[in-house]
Amino acid sequence: MSMQEPLFGDYPIPEDTARVAKRAFPNGNIYIQLRDRFGMLYQNADFAHLFSHEGQPALAPARLALVSVMQFMEGVGDRHAADWVRDRISWKYALGLELDDPGFNFSVLSEFRDRLLADDAEALLFDTVLALFREAGLLKARGKQRTDATHVLAAIRTLSRLEHLGETMRAALNRLADLAPAWLRRVADPAWVERYDQPTDHYRLPKSESKRSALAVAIGQDGYRLLTACWAADAPDAVRA
Repeated sequence: MSMQEPLFGDYPIPEDTARVAKRAFPNGNIYIQLRDRFGMLYQNADFAHLFSHEGQPALAPARLALVSVMQFMEGVGDRHAADWVRDRISWKYALGLELDDPGFNFSVLSEFRDRLLADDAEALLFDTVLALFREAGLLKARGKQRTDATHVLAAIRTLSRLEHLGETMRAALNRLADLAPAWLRRVADPAWVERYDQPTDHYRLPKSESKRSALAVAIGQDGYRLLTACWAADAPDAVRA
């Protein structure tokens, strides 16, 4: 991937996006206020060393970094975050996007995190914000400041893995429902209907670490139960195969 975006610039807010956002949120919200006070937070130049000069153009890293921060604030995985870039007015305002901007595939966020971690560049996410907050007088000298951006990336990665885990189980159940519906009704746990009826990106994953861990364990147990049923002697041959 190559970095062909302008190294500097604040990605001005399109006129229609600004008009609609201000009408929808006359008193602002956290993302509108963040953009109005601090701009885009990041510059592409901060991340230019992570990309080559040749190859397919990458999305603006300044925008991906801001999406990562907002994603952490909301406690959502990559699929949710990518969808919100497409359909949330306040996010488009913060990112300087047109109202009809189609956004990007959710996998781009994971690729961006991998680049940060591979080059030990995750500190850029926090160091840049801390500098801006100090300039604004929001952080005082000798105050306690957490600067471990790895915590942010780890939390987002956990959410994304939970999404993939839930989607894997849901895909397996949907395939088995086509293959052997009567057998699946007999072996399925009634709780699976509620847990896997909708794609995982249709609901918000738990914010607390304890609840995320509990959900991961529950999905894992569901998977083991389903595999045990699939390999049982009385399972249809097509299912066991």
